[in-house]
Amino acid sequence: MKNLYIAEKPSVAREFAKALGVTAQGRDGYIEQGDQIITWCVGHLVTMSYPDAYDENMKRWTMNTIPFIPTEYKYEVLPSASKQFKIVSGLLNREDVGCIYVCTDSGREGEYIYRLVDRMAKVNPAKEKRRVWIDSQTEEEILRGIREAKPLSCYDNLGTAAYLRAKEDYLMGINFSRALTLKYGYPVKQYLGLDKCVIAVGRVMTCVLGMIVRREREIREFVPTPFYRVTADLRQADSDDAAMVFEAEWKAVSGSPFFEHPALYKENGFRKKEDAEALIEKLRVPEPVTMQVEKKEKKTEKKNPPMLYNLAELQNDCSKLFKISPTETLAIVQELYEKKLVTYPRTDARVLSTAVAKEIYKNISGLQKYPKLSAFAQNIINQKGYVNLAKSKYVNDKMITDHYAIIPTGQGLSALNSLDSLKAGVYERIARRFLSIFYPAAEYEKIALTLKRKDEYFFANFKRLAKPGYLMIAEEEKDGNTENEKCSEEMLSYLSSLKKGDILPVQEFHIREGETTPPKRYSSGTLILAMENAGQLIEDEELRAQIKGSGIGTSATRDSIITKLVNNKYIALNKKTQIVTPTFLGEIIHDVVLYSVNGLLRADLTASWEKGLEGVAEGTITEQEYTDKMNDYVTKYTDFVKGIRNQNQMSIVFDKTAPYYRKKGKG
Repeated sequence: MKNLYIAEKPSVAREFAKALGVTAQGRDGYIEQGDQIITWCVGHLVTMSYPDAYDENMKRWTMNTIPFIPTEYKYEVLPSASKQFKIVSGLLNREDVGCIYVCTDSGREGEYIYRLVDRMAKVNPAKEKRRVWIDSQTEEEILRGIREAKPLSCYDNLGTAAYLRAKEDYLMGINFSRALTLKYGYPVKQYLGLDKCVIAVGRVMTCVLGMIVRREREIREFVPTPFYRVTADLRQADSDDAAMVFEAEWKAVSGSPFFEHPALYKENGFRKKEDAEALIEKLRVPEPVTMQVEKKEKKTEKKNPPMLYNLAELQNDCSKLFKISPTETLAIVQELYEKKLVTYPRTDARVLSTAVAKEIYKNISGLQKYPKLSAFAQNIINQKGYVNLAKSKYVNDKMITDHYAIIPTGQGLSALNSLDSLKAGVYERIARRFLSIFYPAAEYEKIALTLKRKDEYFFANFKRLAKPGYLMIAEEEKDGNTENEKCSEEMLSYLSSLKKGDILPVQEFHIREGETTPPKRYSSGTLILAMENAGQLIEDEELRAQIKGSGIGTSATRDSIITKLVNNKYIALNKKTQIVTPTFLGEIIHDVVLYSVNGLLRADLTASWEKGLEGVAEGTITEQEYTDKMNDYVTKYTDFVKGIRNQNQMSIVFDKTAPYYRKKGKG
């Protein structure tokens, strides 16, 4: 009997063929040699049928046909993939195929892709089916995955979660989009002068739109508050050396007449300039103007290497560094994965597994052939810096669901020669982040001074990088953000010599004028992180703890959600800066949902759905429990929208959004 391997795409199938030693030329849609047959999907081959496949009357959008909730769902082969489906279906049902190895991507979506094909092809359930679960496409990992492949039934809960996720998106998209379009589509179309208007909503997409609109409105409604800080330039006693002058900042701490005073903006500034000027006048007398050292603290601060990359962190960094979208980042890291350069990209984990940690020296050894970082890799190998990795915070089996963090395999380095500078740059970021965890923490020398003048206190902090540690690899910014953190050896030596009671001359007082700033707009990268960490947006502490670790969407889908919002013209993405803003249409859609199915805008509800899917995958929530909850929600809110009679809501929506755009000449 023959073994059949089914991959998610042709390029992956070729890697399996190489690992299995299959050298035969590919036939039309598959490769066969001896007892081995290798075939592939082309992404999704099967999809859910549109409602009119159930009933012709569903083709026309009317309130009478919703809520639409099938008791049994229909599926169909995608027309564009029908040829490959026939090939795959024929192979799955060949009598000489004894064992089917499922080699689609190791995750919920990959599971869904295969199971839809299996279902549509009506494969004999008695046939042996095994799941290949791998973290990279190196030959060694592929062969391990095949060797250790478990029965497909071990992943039934994951498959169920995949089906439920698709059903949920399908039901919410169809029912809520139809209900809201029928109720509000015409007035929105008329108001904006559009040819047509379909109000497209979704479980994840609409929640993300809500995040973007809320942030934009916070920025618009923000009123800057001026404030005035008081600082003093102090110099070394008996020295006129300009290099030995440093700045200290006044704060209204306990003991100051201004402590918790209404004239303050926070503890280190005044709301009015006159109050800052009055404080300085008070401090200038009597002469000579000096300050006494009240307290000195000296310590060494360590900064550990950051956690490894998951997809969201990598997308955020690439957005900042290379000004590319999350979709572009995923495409690049997917290519690196297929070239065997890095491990599986669609992961939420930022740690390694215990099993991988035991073999990690192989990854490091391979990087000795990577010119940019070879010296660092060689040093780690020579010093055996990987020996205690399993005991570090970078290894934690409990923090891994499907896959561990994205790291370089140490293999396939010859493929780097064919990559452009952008792709090579992304690989370098991953490799630097990986190697940095085997280096010691960076160490800073810190000195904190508390100085007193009359009954007022000034504070100065100094920081100097003493030992770069992992920063040698990570190439992160080594200096701080303030002048005092750029501290010379001579200044640090002088500050170290100070002791309580020492008197320092004040050279001058200053008023530093500042102004509060609004929150920043999301970039494509920070939006991805906000989606991943949606639980942090939830005010209810108990609920936040309950869905900790759950985000909006998954690592495999977040970039496509942003793309969908852009394509729907609900948001705009600046390609140069990667800044995300809502469009006028997007704001109106937001408000339509706000006054109807407002739960779609809530991060807590959206994240709790995702948490529920995780529960199904883990076996703690049954399929029926989740299905009942899902169906009840869709029915309840579809009926609610159908029952809305107050058409004045659209006036509220238009009145709320229009003024901002009239100011900008857009309406």
